[in-house]
Amino acid sequence: MEVKAYAKNIRMSPRKVRLVIDVIRGMNVSKAETQLRFLKKAAALPVLKLMNSAVANAEHNFKLNKSDLIVKTIMADGGPVIKRFTPKAFGRSAPIRKRTSHITLILEDRLTKKKKGTVKAEKATK
Repeated sequence: MEVKAYAKNIRMSPRKVRLVIDVIRGMNVSKAETQLRFLKKAAALPVLKLMNSAVANAEHNFKLNKSDLIVKTIMADGGPVIKRFTPKAFGRSAPIRKRTSHITLILEDRLTKKKKGTVKAEKATK
């Protein structure tokens, strides 16, 4: 069973968010939560909030256990860019791009992953 959660228009550059999400990709949810709590990056807080939301969705909507969930997929894509200008020398100006991110998180139940693997193994033996 897959559980999805999205965070849109996070006021942080996708490049900086990817540094954080690369750490937790493929981890168990409890280990990923511990990593995010102690990671010294500003992007860790929105990613932690998103993961808590996905876990709450899994527990409430699908009756899944938190200890059985793993981070299957997590990605950070670019969102809308807020454009501003700053004054420079000789009456010129230079653009400032304030980037935003869309974060997508997909959690998977470890037990369903094992069940899928056994079905493929049975087909291979036949």
